[in-house]
Amino acid sequence: MSARTPSPETAEAPHRAGFACFVGRPNAGKSTLTNALVGQKVAITSNRPQTTRHTVRGIVHRPEAQLILVDTPGLHKPRTLLGERLNDVVRTTWAEVDVIGFCLPADQKLGPGDRFIAKELAAIKKTPKVAVVTKTDLVDSKTLAEQLLAIDQLGKELDLEWAEIVPVSAVGDRQVGLLADLLVPLLPESPPLYPEGDLTDEPEQVMVAELIREAALEGVRDELPHSIAVVVEEMLPREDRPADKPLLDIHANVYIERPSQKGIIIGPKGKRLKEVGTKSRKHIEALLGTPVFLDLHVKVAKDWQRDPKQLRKLGF
Repeated sequence: MSARTPSPETAEAPHRAGFACFVGRPNAGKSTLTNALVGQKVAITSNRPQTTRHTVRGIVHRPEAQLILVDTPGLHKPRTLLGERLNDVVRTTWAEVDVIGFCLPADQKLGPGDRFIAKELAAIKKTPKVAVVTKTDLVDSKTLAEQLLAIDQLGKELDLEWAEIVPVSAVGDRQVGLLADLLVPLLPESPPLYPEGDLTDEPEQVMVAELIREAALEGVRDELPHSIAVVVEEMLPREDRPADKPLLDIHANVYIERPSQKGIIIGPKGKRLKEVGTKSRKHIEALLGTPVFLDLHVKVAKDWQRDPKQLRKLGF
């Protein structure tokens, strides 16, 4: 062994920081994986495709690195103006990040949707791409091995080079840490980009709206998968409260597209809306660390998904 003294560079690895985004067809496990990596609920998760509409960034803090996760909507063949806008958001995001994780569920054979995304990814030459095989807790080792081979083969066919192929289970917490270990070296050398302790740079109002929307979708996804938008009108601390017993008043509107959908959201004698309030309030209080009074109203914004003016008003 040589007795050379280590150079300063090798003695201490440089700090790295940068952006990674997970892509994949809708429902490939992208949001669940983001939450598992960050260790707290930041991205809206649902077993219904196309629930993520905002670019929510989760931030993974490590002593030697900071990994900022950008959660894009699933890329899909657009049918509405909203769909086209979401696809543009996706492509813009891909061009700006330092590494792309392509999520492919272990329990589903590769299909045309995966190939469509893989072709788009192959066109982005500079950004390193990691194939992340999600939901490995749902399959046996033989199925997993077949999926890994199929993904390797897909890369060869499309001239798409994988920096890594990593099987993970966010639900079973398998290899999630390893995935972060493999993503970090692909980031540029940089000091931290966000203060220690920040978990997301989304304004709190957006995250609160997402939590309400997630609770509102619970149980009515089949009837109203994309017809719900939530806007938080105001968040104000209640004035007459003592400092040790604060209360935050949150007023929010749940928008649907048609009057006939109102009954579905409100439920018989308002029971459903009450459940939505109770459920989302718990999550909001955990997120903000303060007791909350939540005031919810259901309003109709006719065909908002197809109307540019309404899309803007509702934050898209």
